[in-house]
Amino acid sequence: MNSIQFGRTKILRDETEVTADNVVKIVSETFLKHRQNNIDIDELYRYYKGNQPILLRQKKIRPEICNKIVENRANEIVSFKTGYLCGEPLQYISRGDSENVTEEIGKLNDLMVLCSKEYLDTEIAEWMYICGQGYRMVLPNGTGIANQIIPKLLSRKMPIMEDESPFSIYTLDPRYTYVVYHSGIGEPPIMSVKYVCHECNSTAHEDGSVTVSVYTPKWYFELTGKSGLSALKLKRTVANTLEFIPIIEYPLNNSRMGAFEIVLPILNAINMVQSNRLDGIEQFIQSLTVLYNADIDEDEVATLRESGFIKIKNYGDQKADIKEISQQLDQQQTQTLIDYMYQTVLNIVGMPNRNGGSSTSDTGTAVIVRDGWSAAEARAKQDETSFKRSELAFLKIVLHIMRGTTETTLKLSDIETKFTRRNYENIQSKAQVLCQMLQNEKIHPQLAFTHSGMFSDPEAAYLLSKKYYNSAKEESIKPEILTDTNVITNSGGGEIA
Repeated sequence: MNSIQFGRTKILRDETEVTADNVVKIVSETFLKHRQNNIDIDELYRYYKGNQPILLRQKKIRPEICNKIVENRANEIVSFKTGYLCGEPLQYISRGDSENVTEEIGKLNDLMVLCSKEYLDTEIAEWMYICGQGYRMVLPNGTGIANQIIPKLLSRKMPIMEDESPFSIYTLDPRYTYVVYHSGIGEPPIMSVKYVCHECNSTAHEDGSVTVSVYTPKWYFELTGKSGLSALKLKRTVANTLEFIPIIEYPLNNSRMGAFEIVLPILNAINMVQSNRLDGIEQFIQSLTVLYNADIDEDEVATLRESGFIKIKNYGDQKADIKEISQQLDQQQTQTLIDYMYQTVLNIVGMPNRNGGSSTSDTGTAVIVRDGWSAAEARAKQDETSFKRSELAFLKIVLHIMRGTTETTLKLSDIETKFTRRNYENIQSKAQVLCQMLQNEKIHPQLAFTHSGMFSDPEAAYLLSKKYYNSAKEESIKPEILTDTNVITNSGGGEIA
């Protein structure tokens, strides 16, 4: 793991546009920078799966006792953070109060269900926490995209089935995908690259050749070459009528660093201590035997090993003796060290502990703060910010495809991405806050629904509640109207003035 540089390199170029004249040069030069990212990501992925440096451990003294224990805390970190961020499906909610917009966003959420976006979001989050970046690709749905669907999109004649989405979403392997950005202000993306290499992927071409797909806002280039992306040649150029780069990068942070990458030395130390700990137990059981003032041959050694019994004699005044060298490892101190290192890992990566504390008088909020759940929530909100920024680029492409097919009226400014985790935590406190805010005449009811934190989609909840309240209010007014007219209907059907 020595080659990991703690974070991935963002690939920048001075060119503002990629054309058929410079695409081969740019891809060849940017691949050299991506190659280091590729090596790091592959090592982190193998570490996450359990292939860790402790498995290469060697001992010079008593090499027959060499335990290799992998306490895979990296997998625990990634699994917790992925589940905490995307344990519930991401929802798109309305930023305004228009019922038409709310209805359109409901249809958008239905299309995401058809694309299995919940599962794909989990894949993206998992890659983000493993290596600091994930990649998503969105394309118009159907077969023959380049020759059939895109022309239909342009002519707005594409039929849409109720059980199909007009677009398809894919999660790409960051080891074989990268995005190139312009080095100017804002660093906008100028191209994305996805390649299939025989050395990197067992499903690649058997002859060892490489196929490179390059997407720009105007063009799609297909390049071919040899392993290692050498001797690249431009094979095909097609206009990109989608007008967007269909591959979007999802960086976890500015350094593009994975969740457990910063604590790799401590994780390796935990594995080493646990392995030595088991070695100590095994060496205590298989302790060495020492003879004082005695000598035995190989046959007697074999007898000692098999039966555990041997007969020795004194030589003159020297008393013969047999003893075992055994020094047991202090398990209590070892456990204290492991607990300290594990707690340090939790503090650094922002995960809650499992000790539960010793106090029985803490309130619910105090327990959340004490056990680290508030820190976990703060880290998750930080990760949300990065995820939402990339989600905007994704939604731009989705809305562009929908306008050419379903003719949606949605705008990007109408949509907000909502993470719905922990919706029922402290539900009683949230309900009390909602009621108190609704009773305050100086606070708009919509603000009460938004800031109470009780609803995953406060806008939809407000509109639905408003409709229900107005309907109930009208029902309660009807008897009063009849009373004001002084008309009462009796059981016999007559009227009394």
